[in-house]
Amino acid sequence: MRVIDSHCHLDAGEFDADRPEVIARARAAGVMAQVVPAVTAASWPGLRDACRLADGLHPAYGLHPMFLDQHRPEHLDELRAWLERERPCAVGECGLDFFVEGLDPDAQQHYFLGQLRLARDFDLPVIVHARRAVDAVIAAIKQIGGLRGVVHSFPGSPEQAANLHKLGFLIGLGGPLTYDRAQRLQRLVARMPLEQLLLETDAPDQPDAGIRGERNEPARLPVILETVARLRGEPAEAIAAQTTANAEALFRL
Repeated sequence: MRVIDSHCHLDAGEFDADRPEVIARARAAGVMAQVVPAVTAASWPGLRDACRLADGLHPAYGLHPMFLDQHRPEHLDELRAWLERERPCAVGECGLDFFVEGLDPDAQQHYFLGQLRLARDFDLPVIVHARRAVDAVIAAIKQIGGLRGVVHSFPGSPEQAANLHKLGFLIGLGGPLTYDRAQRLQRLVARMPLEQLLLETDAPDQPDAGIRGERNEPARLPVILETVARLRGEPAEAIAAQTTANAEALFRL
């Protein structure tokens, strides 16, 4: 089976020692492609270089809300230039985080809306981080309009997922789904439209239950696939085929 890791930080420092081996293990596990979103402007060149190591590595460029102290207003202008020159598969990772203390919500909103406008102008999907902020993210998407994308590591309710679906947004699920305590997420994935689902690892973060506390990597994506198949009572082959088609369509891979 072939699957796509729709969210993997392959450029992260945790992979500096063995990045080619990580890529090889992913390929051996059936991960045919990875979407690699950025978090800061300073990381864009290194991310681009990492994605040049092999076919099937697709960069996205953006400004993550958790790194707010590293963002500057001129970075939005720089992002426009990067999108024009590099033609990535998406804008992101961007979004809102109302969980971490000390992150100015007004500043977050400024950068998020700016990136949504760029995504609309360049007809690119958006990779969205939404922690304790799903309703605010939905409001921003409606405010800008003309968007499509994915809310990765989706933390919300079935109602919020349905609202996002109407707006052209998919949801990404990964390691958290595999933990016994994730019963709300498990109920969601069992009932949601499969056409709205993307698989992800968020590696090196969010390890699945089988590697709790360890470094995550994209070769673990089949664990997520098997979990979804079990929860839905459907063949893993069908889940793989549909989620791969979803990612290919959204990111135009």
